[in-house]
Amino acid sequence: MADPATELAVAAGPHVFAGIAAVEAAVGQSLGVTPWFTVEQASVDAFASVTRDWQSLHCDPAVAALTPYGGTIAHGYLTVSLLSMFAGQLYRVEGVAHVLNYGIDRLRFPGVVPVGSRIRAHGTLTATTPKPGMVLVGVTYTVEVEGATRPGLVADTLVALVPHPAPPGITPHLTPELETEPEN
Repeated sequence: MADPATELAVAAGPHVFAGIAAVEAAVGQSLGVTPWFTVEQASVDAFASVTRDWQSLHCDPAVAALTPYGGTIAHGYLTVSLLSMFAGQLYRVEGVAHVLNYGIDRLRFPGVVPVGSRIRAHGTLTATTPKPGMVLVGVTYTVEVEGATRPGLVADTLVALVPHPAPPGITPHLTPELETEPEN
């Protein structure tokens, strides 16, 4: 049975923070949970092609079927790369020039993500740290694998919020939807 609080968090969409002060005020709060995402073999193969990591555990279903996992599993770093998608589903910060990936302080893969499984991320806003020209924001993610007892990933991530106006030396980049003029 679904947890009603979780269902509300998914239905509500991303938290929208009206600037850096709103993010700072929300430290310690859950960002909710994302919708389920199915990990497909085609995505694993595409990731293998880009990273040149063709390990049979990820890309050869016949060989992987003989392992304790019973089939192929996603690369751990494929799961990491999905954090960008999950972040966009959990929160958005308005009134800043940029939201930039800054780093990962802690990263673990307690369980595997079998191909064909559904995953979703739970996020918690953990810290803000002012730095020259930016504020670092800590977000802890736990990637749940449907039906598994252990998460596929736990990560303490950092993003940099660059305020308006951008500090000298940083050129603002407009997203495609902002580069076009509104129709009258």
